[in-house]
Amino acid sequence: MILTLVRFRLDDPMTLEEAARRFALSAPKYLDLPGLVRKHYVRSDDGLTVGGVYLWKTRAAAEDCYAGEWRERVRILYGVEPEIEWFETPVGVDNVLGTII
Repeated sequence: MILTLVRFRLDDPMTLEEAARRFALSAPKYLDLPGLVRKHYVRSDDGLTVGGVYLWKTRAAAEDCYAGEWRERVRILYGVEPEIEWFETPVGVDNVLGTII
C-alpha cells in the first residue's frame, strides 16, 4: 500500500472550526474513490498547515486522484499548491479490526 501526506501551508491560520467545516464539505467526494482505503484530515496546532493523510491500494490510484481536477479544486479552496509526500507501507496495524495488514 501507499500512504501520502498532503499539506497546504497557509499564509493565515485556519481555526479548528473552519477546518472542520471545510473538511466536512469535501469528505463526501472521497467516499468510494477508486483505490482509496482511508483518509484522515489534519490541521496543525497553529492552524497554518492543513491537509490529509491518505492510504491507497496503489500509487497509480493516488496519482489518478491527484491529477487534474483535484489539484485545481484544492488550489482554489486553499489558495496554495499542495505538497505531497509519498511513503510505502509494507505493514500496518489496525486496532479497530484487530489485525495486522
